[in-house]
Amino acid sequence: MERKRIVIAGGTGFIGSYLKNRFIEEGFSVSIISRKIGDIQWKDSASIIKALNGSDVLINLTGKSVDCRYTYKNKWNILTSRTESTLQLHKLIAKCSLPPKLWINSSTATIYRHAEDRAMTEKNGEIGTGFSVHVAESWENTFFSRKTINTKQVALRMAIVLGKGGALKPMLALTKLGFGGKHGNGQQRFSWIHIEDVYQQIRFIMLSDNPSAIYNCSSPHPVKNEELMSMLREKTGMKFGLPLSENMLKFGAVIIQTEAELLLKSRWVIPENLMNEGYEFKFPNLGNAIDDLLQK
Repeated sequence: MERKRIVIAGGTGFIGSYLKNRFIEEGFSVSIISRKIGDIQWKDSASIIKALNGSDVLINLTGKSVDCRYTYKNKWNILTSRTESTLQLHKLIAKCSLPPKLWINSSTATIYRHAEDRAMTEKNGEIGTGFSVHVAESWENTFFSRKTINTKQVALRMAIVLGKGGALKPMLALTKLGFGGKHGNGQQRFSWIHIEDVYQQIRFIMLSDNPSAIYNCSSPHPVKNEELMSMLREKTGMKFGLPLSENMLKFGAVIIQTEAELLLKSRWVIPENLMNEGYEFKFPNLGNAIDDLLQK
C-alpha cells in the first residue's frame, strides 16, 4: 500500500520541523519546499508540481518571522513572503493533473482585535486593525481568493505555539533573569497551543469529510498574562519577578530588535469549531503543557 504523501511548504522552521518528524514517525512520506539546500526549491516549479500531484495534504507555513522590528523593509517581507508563496501555490496546484486532496494554509490568531472583554471565536470574533491584522487578512484573502475545485481549503489561525523553541524559550529566559513579573497591566490574554496539539489538530482535520474553512488553532483555556508569568516563576523555581511596564517593554523591544506588541496584545481566542467537531486536546491546560515541554 502506497504511503500517504504530505507536502510542507516553509517546513524548515520550529513548527514545520516538528510536523515533518511527527508525520514521518507515523509512516507518511514528507516533501519539504523551502530555500534550504536539499529541499524542493521555490524556483523549481516542475519539482513542486511533481510533489503536489497525487499528494494527500499540502501544509503551507511559509512566512518571514514577525519577531523583528517593524521597519518598512521587514513589513514588506513579512507581508509578501506570505501572500506571494500562497499565490504561487495556487498557480501550481492549478497545473496539477491530480491536485492535493487538502490544503491547510497557516494563518494567525492575531487577526482578531485586542480583546480583554470577551473571547474571539471563528463565528463571532471581531477582526482588529493595524499592521499585523493587515498581514493576516491579506494572507487569508489571498488563500481564499481562488477556489481549488478538487482540493479542500482550510485556514489555520494559530495562537502562540509552545514547543522546544518558539516563544517559550525567551519567556523562560526572562523569568530566570528575574523579569518574570506581569507585562503591562497583566490583564491581556495569552492564547497558546502545545505544538503536539498543532499536529494532532491537523491530523483531525485530515480525517474530516467536511472540514470548516477556518479553525482557531489554540487551547480552549487561554490565561491572563499575570497568570502566565506566575506559572513560569513557579515552574522555574523563581520566588520573585520584576514587572515590566508598557514603556519598559517598548524600550526593551528596541534593544532586542522585536516589537512589544508580541507581549502586550490581548489574544483571547477560543477554538470553537474544533471543540464543536469533537477534537480532544492532548494539552488543554497551560500547566501540563509547560511541564511536558520542560521535561523534554
